[in-house]
Amino acid sequence: MALKRAVFITVLIILILDQFSKIWIKTHFVIGQEFQVFDWFIIHFTENNGMAFGLEFGGEWGKIMLTLFRILVTTWLVFFIKGLIRQKAHKITTIAFSLVLAGAIGNIIDSVFYGVFFNESINQLASFLPNEGGYAPLFQGRVVDMFYFPLFKGFVPDWIPFMGGDYFIFFRPVFNIADAAITTGVLTLFIFHKKAFPTN
Repeated sequence: MALKRAVFITVLIILILDQFSKIWIKTHFVIGQEFQVFDWFIIHFTENNGMAFGLEFGGEWGKIMLTLFRILVTTWLVFFIKGLIRQKAHKITTIAFSLVLAGAIGNIIDSVFYGVFFNESINQLASFLPNEGGYAPLFQGRVVDMFYFPLFKGFVPDWIPFMGGDYFIFFRPVFNIADAAITTGVLTLFIFHKKAFPTN
């Protein structure tokens, strides 16, 4: 029961933080607007049609298929986590998968509903449930991203093959709390794989 409660609280907290941050950004920033917190930490509002960290996948039908695939994987994760709880799996394993689940649900909400719930954010602040309707049909919403960490900037040394002399930024992708939860869950499973997936 304690593990079940921990899973529920983990998913709930991630979803609340994720959706609150996205709705706040969506209703207070226009696309491309940014606010510099530190030199290496910028709040930058952007939206993407695809996967985590702005990756794209196959246009309109590709987006629908990606969203449906996310829903199927998320449904599978719910049953998988229930199985882990019944088997009294290690807490690290269960919480790590819970982070992945929460992140997946967070981005599914954007993809499925945001196009209906909000109008465009281009050159205007979006409003919730506008009279003129949303910017896209159901399942055609865009995922809201806002965290940008350009930790290092500079030019690649000339002696490095293929990339020598190119300007680079690390870390370039803009992401959200849902993306961070998924990444944290996967990294946790990788780092603690011996505890997460014991062989005996």
